[in-house]
Amino acid sequence: MSELTRDDIDYILKLIDGSSFDELKLEMGDLKLELRKPGAAPAPAAPAAQAAAAPTAAAAPSAPSPAAPASAPKANPEGLDVPAPLLGTFYHAAKPGAAPFVQVGDRVQPDTVIGIIEVMKLMNQVEAGIAGIVTEITASNGELVEHGQCLLRVKPA
Repeated sequence: MSELTRDDIDYILKLIDGSSFDELKLEMGDLKLELRKPGAAPAPAAPAAQAAAAPTAAAAPSAPSPAAPASAPKANPEGLDVPAPLLGTFYHAAKPGAAPFVQVGDRVQPDTVIGIIEVMKLMNQVEAGIAGIVTEITASNGELVEHGQCLLRVKPA
C-alpha cells in the first residue's frame, strides 16, 4: 500500500470542504486520519488524530507552526504575486481582532510573515519570500485558498 502524499491530503481536504459531510475518518494500514470541518462537533469518544505518515494531520499546536515553505513569487505587471504554499484557510492576523501581519504599503523582507494558513487545525505561518512593498492584498481574511493562489502582490525593492 502506498503512503499518502501532500497532494493526496490537499485533494481530500478540498473534497471534504465542498461536501455536505462534517467529518471524515480514514484508516490505511498504520495511518489513522480524522478530519472535521470548523465548527463541527467532534464525535463522542473520538480518538485524537494520528498521522505518522502524514505530518500535516498532527494535532494543532497552541502557537503557529514554523513558516510554510515559500513558493516562488510569480511575475505580474503590478509586481510579484506571492502564492499560497498550501491549500487551507488564509488569515491576515494571528487571531481575531489582532492587527494584520501586513498591510498595503508595508515593506516586507523574504522572511516577513504575511499571514497564516490553517490546515486541519494546524496553523502554518506564510512568509513573503521576496523583499519589497506590498501593493495589493488579494486573498480575503478567512478565505479558503488553493495551493499557488495569489495571496498578495509585492513591488520588488
